[in-house]
Amino acid sequence: MTSDALDNSVTLCRSCDLVIRKRALPTGVRALCPRCHTQLYDTPYCSLNGMLALCITAIIFFFPANTYPVLELEFLGSMRTTTVLEGALAVYQQGYWIVAIAVMTAAVIAPGILLMSILIQIVIIKHGLQHRLLRSILKQALKLQGLLTQLTMLEIYVISFLVAAFNLADFATVSFGFGTFCFTMLFIMNLFLLREYDLEHMWSFLEK
Repeated sequence: MTSDALDNSVTLCRSCDLVIRKRALPTGVRALCPRCHTQLYDTPYCSLNGMLALCITAIIFFFPANTYPVLELEFLGSMRTTTVLEGALAVYQQGYWIVAIAVMTAAVIAPGILLMSILIQIVIIKHGLQHRLLRSILKQALKLQGLLTQLTMLEIYVISFLVAAFNLADFATVSFGFGTFCFTMLFIMNLFLLREYDLEHMWSFLEK
């Protein structure tokens, strides 16, 4: 199905405007314009099975990443731990409700919806393109894909708790918990998943 969809799609060279029919490429190969040799696209191009594996792995890490402590702080014999959700709640209780909403949206809500959206898209493309209702759901999911990608900012949260750990290291014993590992793995899986995801290619399945 993937190769067929690639064979039926075309792209426009950014430099010379030559219309070129896309082809599935072997690993490590990059497509160039035959007229001006401008780079068109390369291999990490929407392997549905690979994306499905990355998406399921990311979903598995999503729940412990948000429920287990990401940071453990020991100061004068007192141990404090916090999860992503507890961090957002603490910020809200201090009166910074806009920041708390931003944290919840960027680190929890948007990544969760994004992963479920991509999973639904892949399942529909593989098994449900003949059903009108499922095609409509796929269309709506593709329309929201850009917004969800922009709202998902796991990298900012990873950087923030690494900076916090560095700043607190002189005053207290800082260690990372199981949630840190899961959150980091979630960030890595999400990074590779979005690298493989190609919105234009996903739209091409609806045009068949």
